[in-house]
Amino acid sequence: MEIPLSSARPSMTSIDFDEQPFIIAWELTQACNLACVHCRAASQLQRSPGELRFHEARNVIDQIAEFPVPPVLVFTGGDPMRRPDIVSLVEYGSERGIRCTVTPAGTPLASKRRLTELRDAGVARIAVSLDGPGPVEHDAFRQVTGSFSWTAGIIETVKELEIELQIHTTLCRQTLPWMAEMADLADWFDPAVWAVFCLVPTGRGMATEPISAEEYEQVFPWLLERSQEASWDLKLTEGYHFRRIQHQRHAGQMVSGPGYHASPDNLIGRAPRAVNAGNGFCFISHTGDITPSGFLPVVTGNVRQDSLADVYRNHEVFQQLRRPAEFTGKCGGCFYRDICGGSRSRAYAATGDYLATDPACAYVPPKR
Repeated sequence: MEIPLSSARPSMTSIDFDEQPFIIAWELTQACNLACVHCRAASQLQRSPGELRFHEARNVIDQIAEFPVPPVLVFTGGDPMRRPDIVSLVEYGSERGIRCTVTPAGTPLASKRRLTELRDAGVARIAVSLDGPGPVEHDAFRQVTGSFSWTAGIIETVKELEIELQIHTTLCRQTLPWMAEMADLADWFDPAVWAVFCLVPTGRGMATEPISAEEYEQVFPWLLERSQEASWDLKLTEGYHFRRIQHQRHAGQMVSGPGYHASPDNLIGRAPRAVNAGNGFCFISHTGDITPSGFLPVVTGNVRQDSLADVYRNHEVFQQLRRPAEFTGKCGGCFYRDICGGSRSRAYAATGDYLATDPACAYVPPKR
């Protein structure tokens, strides 16, 4: 399917984050056949009767398509493959000029038939999660035996169907020992993007141990160097102090976009500047709640009765998140606050205040 894009609209690299997000993540359902230890949604086996219906979902897609530049739309969950209308939603979004990504769980539901249907519907990328270099480690993290094998099969099919691939890996205490092996695995599978998610303790993730601020100072420089040798682009989620490491390591040269190594033709997830919760990013829950991020569950409206664009542009929470000068603690006084901003989600999880210091950052700003 050819995705129609209006040449009269601004380009992806000219997006004004005060006017619209660059990426929207949409939790279509919280239903999932896995029970991952880090899951922010605390996914469950049964679908909720409160999920947005198909006609409601189409209305949301219509709203998204009306932004000056349609944001990248990530269909996530739970497992979006638990929605029988996932292919129809991708097709409708693609027809409206929206680049759609789907993040299936590592289960047999992401069959070759359904992946082929998604390709034919115009899906721009498939993103799968790998959290261990082999079945023992990965299946323990996902808490379902066989998940590693199913995930590897999904990757093989995605490559066969020539759909762009993204791999997600959670960085936490449990996965830290094998991050080098995960980078090697990314080399082997050759995705367009290896996305490393720095744990935010929400949902089931509250029982999962994050790594320390000092350990981030060791891991991030290694990731930076490792990415320079790789064919994949590196993308960090909720690890915004990685940008400070970038800046320090490159003699003050500013690096745009969400990750260090980003090729010019990678339009999915490549932003004109740093994306953070409420600042270039927003989240829609399975029941339609609008929040700055899935990891920052402060409800600011609901798509069933509120305009997504109006909430993003004008709600006080979103506006505060786009004003780093209002951040408190050391994040508020940090030289790097405009290129980093810290994880507002992690600050909220730790303190209940999304403007507070990100506890995962060890950097102490000099006094001004």
